[in-house]
Amino acid sequence: MSRQGLTEGLAEAVRMSQPEHSIDAMREAKKGLLDFTAASFAGREDKGIQKLLRLIKDEGGAPLVPVIGQGTKAAPLQSAMLNGFIAHALDFDDVHSDVRGHPSAVLMPALMASAACRHGERLLGAYVVGVEVMARLGESIGSRHYEKGWHNTGTLGAIAAACAAGYAEGLTQEELEKAIGFAATQSAGMRVQFGTEMKPLHAGLAAQAGLLAVKLAQSEFGGTRTALDGETGFFGLYGDLEKAQHTLLNRWGAPWRIVKPGLWFKIYPFCSAAHHAADAIRKLVSEQAISAANTERIEVVFPPGGDAALTERSPKTGEEGRFSVEYVIALALHGHELTVEHFNSQPIPGNIQTTMGQIQRVYDNTIQPAPHAVPKGRFTIVRAYLSDGRMHEARVDCPKGAPGNELSEEDIKEKLKLTVPHEKAQDIITSIERADMKDFLAYIE
Repeated sequence: MSRQGLTEGLAEAVRMSQPEHSIDAMREAKKGLLDFTAASFAGREDKGIQKLLRLIKDEGGAPLVPVIGQGTKAAPLQSAMLNGFIAHALDFDDVHSDVRGHPSAVLMPALMASAACRHGERLLGAYVVGVEVMARLGESIGSRHYEKGWHNTGTLGAIAAACAAGYAEGLTQEELEKAIGFAATQSAGMRVQFGTEMKPLHAGLAAQAGLLAVKLAQSEFGGTRTALDGETGFFGLYGDLEKAQHTLLNRWGAPWRIVKPGLWFKIYPFCSAAHHAADAIRKLVSEQAISAANTERIEVVFPPGGDAALTERSPKTGEEGRFSVEYVIALALHGHELTVEHFNSQPIPGNIQTTMGQIQRVYDNTIQPAPHAVPKGRFTIVRAYLSDGRMHEARVDCPKGAPGNELSEEDIKEKLKLTVPHEKAQDIITSIERADMKDFLAYIE
C-alpha cells in the first residue's frame, strides 16, 4: 500500500465512487432494497419496537422519517435506530459473507433518513458504496474480531453507514475522514447479546451512529482524521492492521461487493449459520421420511468454528432459538415449517425441548469444504440415526438464498407479498423499480 493512510484512502475511494454507472450494481441494489423491505415488514409487530417507540415518544423530536410499518414518523436519528431494529428484529434480513454480518439493516435506515430530508436521488448508489465499505471492513478486520465476541453488524456497520450517508450527502474529503472517525469511535456490539432484543438493536444503533457521524462532520465538530490508522486506531484495536493495509482498498469496486459475492437473501427467519442444517434436515424429512418418532439421535457436523454464531444449545424461547441449530432441526423433525411464528418470544414446548436433547454437534477438520461453499470453508452435515438401525445424512455447502444458490428477483417479491397486503406490496415494488425514493418512503410507513 502507498503512504496514504487507511482513513484518507477510504474517504477518497468513497467520494470517487460511481456505482450508478454499473447496471449490475444498481440491479442488485434494487433487489437488496426489496428484501430489506420484506424483512422489515415481517418484523414490524415485534414487541421490542413498541418499547423503543415509547422511548422516543418521551424524547420528542421532529417527525420527518417514516418508521416502517408503524404508521408514524420519527426524527432522523431516532428513525435510523428504530428502522434498523425493525429490519433485523427477526434475523430475516440479508447477510454478506465478507461482512459476517447484516449490511442492509444498518445501511438502509441511515440512508432513508438522508433521503427523507434531502438526498433521495443518491440512495441506491450510496447503498452500493455502503455494502462495499462494510464488506471490505469485514475482510480486513480478520476472523479473530468475530471469534473474540464482537458482532460485526454493529462494529463495522457504524463506519459503513457513515460512508454511505456521507456519499449520499456529498461530504468533502475532510468531512468524510472525520465522519469515519466519529463512527469508528462509536463502534460496538457483542455477540453475547445474541438471542435477545439487544441483538437487533445493534443494527439500529450502528445506523444511528453512522448518521450522527455525518451530522457531526457537517457541523464542523472536531475529531481526528486518522481514526482507522496506526496501532491505536480502529484496525489496531479491533482487528488486524497489517491485513487491512493490504486489503481495505485493493481493487475498489472491481467488481462491486454487492454483485460479487453478493448479498445472501434469507428464506428462514433465523441466523444464517443454521440455514445449511435447515436445508439438510428438510431434505431428510422430505426424501427419507425422518421424524421425531423414528429418530434416536442426530449429529450435526461443522468445520471447527462453523457454528460460532449459534450460541444457544438449549434455548427456552423461539427468540433464543434463532441462534440454535438444535431448535431448528427439532422443529423440522416435528413437522413444523421454519416460519416466523416459531421464532418469537413464546416458550418452546416440552416435546421440542426433548428432541433438542437428542441432537449433538460434531466438529471435523478433515472434511474438505466445497469450492462453492458459502461462506467460504463452511458446510453442515446432518446425520440421522433411526430406531431401526439405519443412518441417513445430508450435506449442504451452499444453502438456498446464498450467492450461487440465490433467490431470484421474483422470489424476493413473493417474500415481500407474504408480509404486506398485495396492493401495497405492488406499490412498493413499482417505486423501487423506478428508483422513486419519495414514493417508496410514502408507501412503507
